[in-house]
Amino acid sequence: MDWIRLLNKHQLGENKSRKRKDERSEFQRDFDRIVFCSSFRRLQDKTQVFPLPETDFVHTRLTHSLEVSCVGRSLGNFVGERVIKRHKTLQKDFSKFVFGEIVAAACLAHDIGNPPFGHSGEDAISDFFGRGPGSIFEAEINNSKKWNDLIHFEGNAEGFRTLTTLQNQGFKGGLRLTFATLAALTKYPKESFVADLQKKNSDKKSLRKFGFFQSEKKIFKTVAEEVGLQKKTNNSKDYWWCRHPLAFLVEAADDICYRIMDLEDGYRLGLLSFGETEELLMPLAGKSNLRFYNIRDNHDKIGYLRAKAISNLVGELSEAFLDEERNILSGKYDDSLISAINKSRYLEEIKLRSVEKIYRFHSVVEREAAGYEVLGGLLEIFVQAVNDFAAGKMSPKNITIINLIPRRFIFAPEDAQNDLYNRLLRILDFVSGMTDSFAVSLYRKLKGISLPGGRITY
Repeated sequence: MDWIRLLNKHQLGENKSRKRKDERSEFQRDFDRIVFCSSFRRLQDKTQVFPLPETDFVHTRLTHSLEVSCVGRSLGNFVGERVIKRHKTLQKDFSKFVFGEIVAAACLAHDIGNPPFGHSGEDAISDFFGRGPGSIFEAEINNSKKWNDLIHFEGNAEGFRTLTTLQNQGFKGGLRLTFATLAALTKYPKESFVADLQKKNSDKKSLRKFGFFQSEKKIFKTVAEEVGLQKKTNNSKDYWWCRHPLAFLVEAADDICYRIMDLEDGYRLGLLSFGETEELLMPLAGKSNLRFYNIRDNHDKIGYLRAKAISNLVGELSEAFLDEERNILSGKYDDSLISAINKSRYLEEIKLRSVEKIYRFHSVVEREAAGYEVLGGLLEIFVQAVNDFAAGKMSPKNITIINLIPRRFIFAPEDAQNDLYNRLLRILDFVSGMTDSFAVSLYRKLKGISLPGGRITY
């Protein structure tokens, strides 16, 4: 793969010859478009770890995404400076800041497709189709790849769909982000089902999840070809590419933030003691050069160690990327950068302790369980109503339910694309786009647990 193509600044769906009078770079425009889109704004009320948190310190998907973006920018700038020096041909058209701008924009959008209640929300949707009421649709869909999209619902694929199809509906290219940002955003550049290849490469990092649904696979193919991603298979029926090199930095920024920041959240909520948290962060922060450490209170000490740890990790991960640059560009490297640094064992210890003390905490598990009930219940209600509507079964109840769904999530019965797979995806777009609070409120009202006191808006 070649950096000049990988840094493609053209935008999906726009005329390449169009010239703009704008002081911003194309990648800065990507960042701004993401910030101002409605799907990004909803992240303020979507679960990071603690659903519907009762303290304003705990992270939501919005604050998490902003922090990941900041770390990603630092990683990109660090790497960009060295890559530009290594590849003289880039110096004419690119600066080191281009790398940081692309990674920052991709990081900002990396969770934009996540449903309510975090990863348990993904599991709830998958369970609805895999073992729940939605399992009856498998025979009618009769397509293993499309069915796999549903029984293994993936927030990453929903995010790609949101940015390229759902935002700015009616405009080709959706939000019209650059090809470089869309490729860097896609940590798993494959479709949901690549049977033979997946069995042979089950240990590969980029195969653990998937990055786009069948409905968007041609869009991703265009993105991959525009930036020159290396295809991983000669079978034209299978959609699987090597990662864009900057996707490794997006993943690294996310890994840093969720491990370090989730730990700090756990400490602030009293799930870990000061001593435990300090012990876990100190090897990452480094015991030397901790200026004025002893005069701080415990909260400030943990915040200080967190900042030092992130700074040190950015440096080490950047060096790891540069050491592996040749293998990354050739498509031979397919692991997380975290695994390539000396401090990986300390991060693994944080992950294990977080599973024990944070992710299995009773309030987290209780609310995750509630998420199954809420999302499963909403899907059952809306899927039945929309399918009946498509079949022309216009009962009073169906009309009432349909009127709660924004028009953009419903196909008209005569629509040529009004097949079951697309109808189900549209309902998933609606439900997965909800905030935690909206999903709970709507579920309670539809089940008669509480009566509406005002307008329900989406």
